Amino acid sequence: MSIPADGLSLQGELDVPADATGVVAFAHGSGSSRHSPRNRQVAQSLKQAGLATLLFDLLDAREEAQDTRTRRLRFDVELLGRRLVAAIDWLAADPATATMPVGCFGASTGAAAALIAAAHRPERVAAVVSRGGRPDLAGRELAAVRAPTLLIVGGEDAIVIDLNRQTQQHLNCEHRLEIVQGASHLFEEPGTLERVAELASSWFAHWLAMR
Repeated sequence: MSIPADGLSLQGELDVPADATGVVAFAHGSGSSRHSPRNRQVAQSLKQAGLATLLFDLLDAREEAQDTRTRRLRFDVELLGRRLVAAIDWLAADPATATMPVGCFGASTGAAAALIAAAHRPERVAAVVSRGGRPDLAGRELAAVRAPTLLIVGGEDAIVIDLNRQTQQHLNCEHRLEIVQGASHLFEEPGTLERVAELASSWFAHWLAMR
């Protein structure tokens, strides 16, 4: 499907299992897209847990080409957050997901976008999960987040662990930092991404059911 945002049409894929209890929108990270194999693996686990998933491109093709050259748009978290808000509004208008609570899953800079969207749509976003994220980039928006937030970081990703701990100091919502031992930034080590999927599925299943 196409999601309207900022006068553009962003391409996405919505998968709604039978009897889904909520929907999770993915905000991919630096230089990635809706085709990210890591996000798709997590999405598959969420679907097995009875959750619908929305994987979509936060940038259109022209912007992707520009970002490949400059690496600038991937750090424009205000723009990325605005695009995710547009996707959340689109889910509210789609008959298949209109009544479902929403979760946001963000990776890398997409984590900041997820938190910005949660701050701007507190009535819709019921939970946030960050994988190897830069939630610190959400800045002043962090204080407005009300959705319970799970921060997942690899145990070998020391700098990002520190940035996530700093983020916790600015969150006023329910939050937890989960460190996956033996994992690097991209969770490429055997079993580590599976652990991310397990943690995310449990977090979303619990908090989306509370709405």
